[in-house]
Amino acid sequence: MSERIELPPKYYLEYFRYLIDFVRRFYENLLVEDEKEFLYAFDALSEDAQCLFIRFTNRRSAFFRTRRLKYAELADIDASLRELLTVGFAAILSGDHLSRGGEVFDIFNKNELLAFAKQAGLDTKGKAALKKEELSDWLLETLPFADAVTLIEAAEPVVKVNYEAQTMLFKFLFFGNRHADMSEFVVRDLGHIRFERFDEDRFVPHFTTREEVEHRLSVSLASEDFHLMKAAETPPAEINTWFLDWYEAHIPLAEIAQPALDRLVLKVAGFIERQKMLEEALVLFRLTTMPPSRERQVRLLIKLKDPEAALALAEEMLQQPVNADEQFFAIDFLNQRAGQKKRVVKSTTEWLQKSESVSIPVMWRYRVEEGVATHFRERGYQAVHTENFLFDGLFGLLFWDIIFDAGTAAIHHPLQRSPSDIYKPTFFEKRRPALLDRMDLLDSQEDALAFLEKLFEEKYGIVNPLVVWFPDLLLLIRVVLEKIPAPLLKKLLLEMAVNVREHTRGFPDLFVWNEEGYDFVEVKSPTDHLSPQQLYWLRFFETNGIRSRVLRVVWDSEA
Repeated sequence: MSERIELPPKYYLEYFRYLIDFVRRFYENLLVEDEKEFLYAFDALSEDAQCLFIRFTNRRSAFFRTRRLKYAELADIDASLRELLTVGFAAILSGDHLSRGGEVFDIFNKNELLAFAKQAGLDTKGKAALKKEELSDWLLETLPFADAVTLIEAAEPVVKVNYEAQTMLFKFLFFGNRHADMSEFVVRDLGHIRFERFDEDRFVPHFTTREEVEHRLSVSLASEDFHLMKAAETPPAEINTWFLDWYEAHIPLAEIAQPALDRLVLKVAGFIERQKMLEEALVLFRLTTMPPSRERQVRLLIKLKDPEAALALAEEMLQQPVNADEQFFAIDFLNQRAGQKKRVVKSTTEWLQKSESVSIPVMWRYRVEEGVATHFRERGYQAVHTENFLFDGLFGLLFWDIIFDAGTAAIHHPLQRSPSDIYKPTFFEKRRPALLDRMDLLDSQEDALAFLEKLFEEKYGIVNPLVVWFPDLLLLIRVVLEKIPAPLLKKLLLEMAVNVREHTRGFPDLFVWNEEGYDFVEVKSPTDHLSPQQLYWLRFFETNGIRSRVLRVVWDSEA
């Protein structure tokens, strides 16, 4: 058993100090006055006051019941709290917090809220049956907030942490997004996740201007607002109006914020379409070209009785498809429109229909790939359910140092799980010479294996977006190198490199081999269908001489 790792009592202080020193180093020129003032004021706090403030900022709520504050590593919590209140790092609950009344009530349980209502003389008949959120909403509507504050103060002191915007911004500057948080330091130091190690002198800022920061952050906050409105069951028409107003107020955006905006547009447009607001959804989908925007537009145009516009957009997709989904959708749609009087078979369906079938015992109904793998093993083959992780793993290992090359200006902090450009078109262009040069290593199977074995041992367990770690990965890669000629492997890896986002998915389910040869097998149950990306790789394999096929499963109820 591995030795249990214990963090020092004030581990979180070390992490936060590292974070703000990082912000000073890379972003001080982008900070405004109140953000710089925070840094100076934080430095002036006593160590225990710094710790209590950080404890506050790492919690979900901004409001705290002071009698419930218990941190063994802090000698005198009351003294630290008084210091935070004196210098403005915290504030006593007051009527000024009316806009956040819901958050205040959230720190109390349902019985406590009912007690406040009774003390205020409100009629609480039937209110005990309400959910806590409903009870909170009723109190906000019925009880003047100033009276609620008086009742709460009589029960126990409540404080609110300040400098929320500043600490949120510093974390955003460090991580480059709103998803990661300070727990990333913890999982690293406890050994739960191993990150690639970088020379910190080679870090580059994720953002270069204040505009980039504000634009990217505004999209993140808008995305969070959208999810909150959906959770609150805000009327769809109201959400649609909110988003269009927000969009008009924030466009144009800096380039760094555009991918996040495109994803948000798709989420909102998809939601509005599901509410049967077709014209409104069409307007939203037209705000981005990120897939599946153009496909959704074509479908909406047909429903809205505008086939000419739908055909024109489908032709545009066929000429310049962004991915396989767009390409095959455009092909199928245009074929269908050209032969409207007869049923046109989709490209994926046609490929599936011409494939072989295999009879498998119905006991494998819920593990169909393993059932087909067992079918091959019983006939003397070796068979493994590899899907994407085999070729992704080969790609991630062979190009490891090239993927994580700090010289590409895509490494920004020590807790990165992947370079920030891995799914961008610039990934390949920045690394083209290095990638092509490394592929030549495959010309010598012996040299390639030696390289991969050494790297596998050195990097095992370190997070890489393309590598799923397990002991047999190297064994499977060794078989691939033996079975597939180097020129074909180079073509495949090059195809992956030019579009990592799209071309690291859709590989066949099974890798099957014996002494005579090999096959990559896509398994389809009677109710399953080929995806466009799966068809993309099947065609690629067929064109380039990599053995692959589709097997349609037929259930054998007697087996």
